[in-house]
Amino acid sequence: TIPWDRDRFAEGLETVGDNFLRHLGIYGYRAGFIRRYVNWQASPLEHIEMLEQLRVLWYGEKIHVAVAQEVPGTGVDTPEDLERVRAEMR
Repeated sequence: TIPWDRDRFAEGLETVGDNFLRHLGIYGYRAGFIRRYVNWQASPLEHIEMLEQLRVLWYGEKIHVAVAQEVPGTGVDTPEDLERVRAEMR
């Protein structure tokens, strides 16, 4: 749902249904778009969810979405993740 209430979910007050996908965001922008984007104020939804992509939608631009044909590899978001991946590669 938009907006997504992260706090309610973290506290166990919000659940996710059975029909969901993992998000892997790869964003590519043209220089002209970036010049416009940096002049836009953050949208109310962006402030709520802390997702800059919502600013793009707020200002009427489109975001292309596709379902990956293969499962993405292991994510590396923390020092612990990095060590885990290093161990897997040994």
